[in-house]
Amino acid sequence: MTSGREIREKYIRNYPSAFCPGCGDGMVLNALSRAVENKQLDKNKITAVSGIGCAAWIPSPYWRVDTLHTTHGRAIPHALGVKVGNRDLEVVVVGGDGDCAGIGGNHLIHAARSNLGITVLMINNGLYAMTGGQAGPTTDHGETTLTSPFGNPSAGLEVAEVVKAAGASHVARWTTYHMRELIKEIEHAFSTDGFSFIEILSQCPTRSGKKEGLSGVDMLEWYRDNTSKDPDSDKIFVGRLADIKKAKLSNEIYKQIRECGGELR
Repeated sequence: MTSGREIREKYIRNYPSAFCPGCGDGMVLNALSRAVENKQLDKNKITAVSGIGCAAWIPSPYWRVDTLHTTHGRAIPHALGVKVGNRDLEVVVVGGDGDCAGIGGNHLIHAARSNLGITVLMINNGLYAMTGGQAGPTTDHGETTLTSPFGNPSAGLEVAEVVKAAGASHVARWTTYHMRELIKEIEHAFSTDGFSFIEILSQCPTRSGKKEGLSGVDMLEWYRDNTSKDPDSDKIFVGRLADIKKAKLSNEIYKQIRECGGELR
């Protein structure tokens, strides 16, 4: 088994961390790197695309692969261009719930519908953390935040269920507590011929934890106690929501190029 030191030296850029103590983003970076190592993927044939927010820092600047750091909510359409123009690349989008499901929500739905051949990791901490802790698209009803001091009046969006309904090939949900399962799920995403989406519930000790008096460890234990792999449980379901085969957008585009007499590089 590859050691933590070997993973760090091979996949992580040696920069001071901007992540708060106890943040789950570093754990996701670890899981992503280990999945690539376990699958023996060539990191020179991986492109990571991100937008704006704490989670966008996971690939840029910290992951040692080619990265494209784009504008807020626009990582997925940029990733589409990368994938269609470079069909042999493994393209990974990493973003937060505000980035992917808020301003980028429309792109997410249509990438799932068209079955774009990329992997999207959405780190869901339930708010906009980097800009102060405002309520976001996944903030639970009644949750107090910077912009909902009396409780969030609206319901949080169930993003994984929406992506599944849109028709993605592969959809899953895990937490930063379930690291072994998360690594295996990312490996499966790399093997999926189509659009893969993994929602990762992740702790934010700075914005959510402090107001509740919870440490990062406390929040991980909350995930342990309030999630279940049983879809019929009253707890938050963690596991695979969808795993189907369907036509992939990039393959359909390549097919049309050939039929029109074009050449693929």
